[in-house]
Amino acid sequence: MVDLVARRPARGAAPGGARPARGRAPGHRAARGVKEDTVQTPLRIAIADDHALFRQGLKSQLRLQPGIVVVGEVDRADQLEAMIAATPCDIVLLDLQMERSSLADIKALAERVTVVVVTASEHPDDALAAIRSGARAVVFKRFAIETLMDAIAAVAEGNVWMPPALQKHLADRLNEPPEEPLTPRETEIVRHVAMGLRNAEVAERLSISEVTVKTHLNNIFQKLGVRGRTALAVYAIRMGLVGVQDRSS
Repeated sequence: MVDLVARRPARGAAPGGARPARGRAPGHRAARGVKEDTVQTPLRIAIADDHALFRQGLKSQLRLQPGIVVVGEVDRADQLEAMIAATPCDIVLLDLQMERSSLADIKALAERVTVVVVTASEHPDDALAAIRSGARAVVFKRFAIETLMDAIAAVAEGNVWMPPALQKHLADRLNEPPEEPLTPRETEIVRHVAMGLRNAEVAERLSISEVTVKTHLNNIFQKLGVRGRTALAVYAIRMGLVGVQDRSS
């Protein structure tokens, strides 16, 4: 069974798991729940959320927490890469659904920073997809700041943090084999179908026959375990293959 609090070495850890010693200001205190010997300097936090009131409120709350400094914020998923390049950070607090799904961004982000998903969605499948993509924690937006700080403390120590109500469910699901990945051609077809194109239009755009499109669709439905074009569109939006604006255009 997958251990949802399994440890991993922190980024930049020295041999034996110790983080490199870095100076700290007099009077420095670690963030709530984070051991002093784990965090030597304040954790640099960036926020990605398209709701301005939530983003500003979260920033205000985080600035009251010892051992935390907010270094950046964005309101679109496509701004994340530029923000991280311009403003290095340790942890990104990422909304799962901004102008499009952020799931497609997590894998690349997780190679550079620790990703904590902060979401209004409490659907287990969304949490599972986020963890499988590389997020180290999933926190619901209805939670108090103290709970978010617990999650931040956990990931700062190299752990995975999940809401207690989802831990057993996700531990069981994480041990299941992931769905068979789509091929690049199948992904193209999913995107075009999700945008509302008919099979003949998809065939024309991809320079293949309509029969080939139907064959690919049958394989896609079987791989994903979905039925119908509407369900496929929902999958595409959730995975960030298209945005809601693409679907409605």
